[in-house]
Amino acid sequence: MLRTGLLSLLAGSVIAADWFRLERPQHATGRVVTLVALAIIPALLRPRWARALALPVVALGGAALAFSLSVRALWPDGARFFGPFGSRFAGGFADFYAFRLPVDPAAHVRMHMLLLAAVFAFTAIVALAVAARRAVAAVACFLVAAGWPATLLAGGHELGRGALILVTALALLAGLTERGRALAVPATVVVVLSALALSTSAALAKPAFLDWQRWNPYAHHPKPVSVSFVWNATYTGIHFPKKRTTVLTITAPKGIGTYWRATVLDGFVRDRWVEHLWRETDLQSHDVYTAASRDPANAVEQEVTVDALRDHHLVGASVPVAYNLSEPASYQGQNVVFATDGLHPGQRYLVWSYAPHPTPRQLLHSRAIYPHALTASGHDLELAPGVDALRFDIRGREPVLMRKLVGPLSPYRALMTRARQTVGRTRSPYAAVVALEQWFRATGGFKYSEQPPQTPGVPPLVDFVTRTKTGYCQHFAGAMALMARLLGIPARVVAGFVNGRYVNGAWTITDHDAHTWVEVWFRGYGWLPFDPTPGRGHLAASYSAASPHFNPLAEAKLLAHVVRGGAVFGAGAIRAQNLAAKNARSTRGAADVGVQGLRTTSAKHHRHSLALFLALLALGLVVAIAALKSARRRARYATRDPRKLATACTRELSDFLADQRMAVTRGVTVRELGHELEQRLALNASAFAEAVEAARFGPPGGARVAATAARRELAALKRRLRRRLFVLDRLRGFVSLRSLGFS
Repeated sequence: MLRTGLLSLLAGSVIAADWFRLERPQHATGRVVTLVALAIIPALLRPRWARALALPVVALGGAALAFSLSVRALWPDGARFFGPFGSRFAGGFADFYAFRLPVDPAAHVRMHMLLLAAVFAFTAIVALAVAARRAVAAVACFLVAAGWPATLLAGGHELGRGALILVTALALLAGLTERGRALAVPATVVVVLSALALSTSAALAKPAFLDWQRWNPYAHHPKPVSVSFVWNATYTGIHFPKKRTTVLTITAPKGIGTYWRATVLDGFVRDRWVEHLWRETDLQSHDVYTAASRDPANAVEQEVTVDALRDHHLVGASVPVAYNLSEPASYQGQNVVFATDGLHPGQRYLVWSYAPHPTPRQLLHSRAIYPHALTASGHDLELAPGVDALRFDIRGREPVLMRKLVGPLSPYRALMTRARQTVGRTRSPYAAVVALEQWFRATGGFKYSEQPPQTPGVPPLVDFVTRTKTGYCQHFAGAMALMARLLGIPARVVAGFVNGRYVNGAWTITDHDAHTWVEVWFRGYGWLPFDPTPGRGHLAASYSAASPHFNPLAEAKLLAHVVRGGAVFGAGAIRAQNLAAKNARSTRGAADVGVQGLRTTSAKHHRHSLALFLALLALGLVVAIAALKSARRRARYATRDPRKLATACTRELSDFLADQRMAVTRGVTVRELGHELEQRLALNASAFAEAVEAARFGPPGGARVAATAARRELAALKRRLRRRLFVLDRLRGFVSLRSLGFS
């Protein structure tokens, strides 16, 4: 009993230490100790019937303690299998393959509960194997229990952990081996080297296990789709598939009221908006992003499940500020993150976003003071490579800008003129931006079309604003962002998805929800979304004309004292009332698929599963056993003494029979072995026995020849033995440890 307790406690301590590497900071130490002690209790009971009775009672107590539930809550509740217990267990298990490790136990409560459950379950299994004196089973279970967490999180003193696993496995084998203790040490060294390899192998790091969803034979994911035909912003028309495909499922608050952002197109090159990301320094990031956006209390958490999106960009609401995912990812700048290996069906990750909802009055008081990071050459006032607009607050900026718009940029003078006519004279960046948005959505006479007309030789956005007034989201967003830059306001096009449908507590996003809109920077709030495309999704904040809470009449009254002239708010409240009525009558346009196009690299990536991990472990054990048997056999024959060679032949035959579960008394003679074979398997071993006896007891002159004949007869005898045995018996004998001294 004492030996069982000590060995089980040692194994449980190592298992607990390995599993709780997966969270930072670590806490609930008292619960871990209690669970380890509770798991060992059944193994300490002597009668098997008492052990069998105690096991379910202890299992219920351990589950209740690990998942913070009452024992009553562990039973089925009629709605879900095992009620809260099943929900917490399934959720925690799925989270382990969705989020980056180590995790904060306060933020990932279900994962912390599953860690406690894993420590309890594995400790109980190893303890029961120790109590039954099953050395091989105990070591195998311990290797899985201690090796699995090493595959989930690499790093952190791998050699030290591997040595600790080796020492513990050695203690288990030595403590449970009743005979053949001299063989326990070399056997342990060979077997436990696999544990050391597991703890240090990068090939078995966590990303290799992300196909755990494939374990479910009923899980089916549609073929991933891409809408990159819209991403390239050729403005020549788009065609959408008739079938809608769900690409994302996002668990987030219903009232989040914003779009799902994938990337930004902040470069305007050759009449097209392109993804030209620049990465901020720490100082620039501090200037561009507000203190409120850096406060975790203001972040909105979302859990994103990839259903069928072929893409590289991670998607999040509004302006994402942090991600948690298990796969390798890289930050590109502008709060855009790439999944290194692309998105894949079933992938899950967490994202936290900053989504401020300022009022129109608050934005009206936001002054046109911009950080240098935004106005620097090539950033968010760029009109073309090497050509930047002047800031909104600079007096006399328009004549200077007109002199820059020459050559290929000369057609954009018309856009500059139209922008000034639309917004009127104002010193408020917000007044100018909301006037542009409302003009595109309601008062400018624009209409949505997937196949807009084109004028050869004219830049597409200039043609859209000045002549056709017909286009889809790339036209609306691209034109508004460009006109805002011409006015000296940092702006850019954003690619992602509109809200989607809220179903069963989560947002369902399809490929037809893909969209582009505009982000504009405001002092005190950072980047805020605006949507100039009519009939699309809705933004919650009332400052945007795309919000159902936007009131054109109230907006006109608010802006009356800061706007002079202009095509939207300069004509007074009557015009605003007419705009409101017209906006209310506007119908929803056809499905507008915006930018997805985050093209994935076609690099091949071989993934594995837990089944492969266990198979590799089993293969390693088989190879170790075979190598140990072969090494011992070669050591016996490493002599020229014919008598020792004859003894080696006798022991080899005894080991073969022992591995086939044939009781062989220690020190049995070769004649007795031959008699046993004749009685059990009807095999004549007289030739082998005669050769062995001649080598051991015959004249020295013929002993060497007799020893050679004994080895030859032994090989022939073993061939006949194998033919008499079933294949499964032969395989069982191959991996049996009985010949190594393990009962």
